[in-house]
Amino acid sequence: MTKSDNVEATLEQLPETRDRLLKEIRKGIIGQDDVIEQLLVTLLAKGHCLLTGIPGLGKTLLVKTLSKCLSLGFKRIQFTPDLMPADVVGTEVVDEDPSTGKRSFRFSAGPIFTNIVLADEINRTPPKTQAALLEAMEERQVTVSGETRSLDAPFLVLATQNPIELEGTYPLPEAQLDRFLLNPVIQYLPIEDEIKMVGETTGLDREEPQPVLGAEDIISLQNLTRQVPAPENVVTYAVSLASASRPQSEKCDDWTSKRVKWGAGSRGAQALILAGKARALLSGRPNVSCEDVKFMAKSALRHRVLPSFFAESEGLDSDDIIAHLLEEVPQ
Repeated sequence: MTKSDNVEATLEQLPETRDRLLKEIRKGIIGQDDVIEQLLVTLLAKGHCLLTGIPGLGKTLLVKTLSKCLSLGFKRIQFTPDLMPADVVGTEVVDEDPSTGKRSFRFSAGPIFTNIVLADEINRTPPKTQAALLEAMEERQVTVSGETRSLDAPFLVLATQNPIELEGTYPLPEAQLDRFLLNPVIQYLPIEDEIKMVGETTGLDREEPQPVLGAEDIISLQNLTRQVPAPENVVTYAVSLASASRPQSEKCDDWTSKRVKWGAGSRGAQALILAGKARALLSGRPNVSCEDVKFMAKSALRHRVLPSFFAESEGLDSDDIIAHLLEEVPQ
């Protein structure tokens, strides 16, 4: 079988695999279909995801349920104000041989050494500890005591955060926000879904989700995502969207220029294309379209577009600005 035949066979099987994943995820989660799709997009695009929402909407449960559907290592880190960088990446400890009294150093690995890391309430810990994740997220490695240690593939950080306006939070710096491929926002469930959720979760134990994909399957799908062709017009559209969000760009109109303090960088355009490719694959399509880019635009750009004081005075946020860009930037 040729490489192209393998790709075609995988494309044919992927919608079925996606349906199996969704079936298992829905054993633990009711509703939130858009957010679930964005998590799967992040997984295929080999990125990281930042889930935003107020407490009690199931952010942590969603990540834990996804991890159960994947045969991967999983660790949860509860970020708190007193959490130290060594609590995340690990540290060297001293061992002493009781018989000889000889001492030696041993590396004690932190919870970052796994496949899926749930960084729970990441904005409740100070910047020094938040920064401990940066090298791991970008380079897939950590450096402790001058020695660099690689992380196992696949490696995925799924972080949750409460809205910044809540007390006791530390806003994530822009440099770290930019490391997240997508930033889905979890909303309240529709009343029908909430009635179903409350009824099912307050009764007897529910059926546990079963694993659907293993490490090799995921790595293969991540490689396949990179192979999905992106037509020139789609790449041009993604770059134009990102460029139009920058006040100093010639593509930025007056309305946007007044309402954006800082726009999306080149990593934002890359995120649009990668997320679009992953979405196309999940739909069983062999190439990415402008519609895929448009669908992923808010999740890929909302944490990369910083509204100005003028926009905030008008009650506008990043989503409103991105909606304007989607209307004004031609495909």
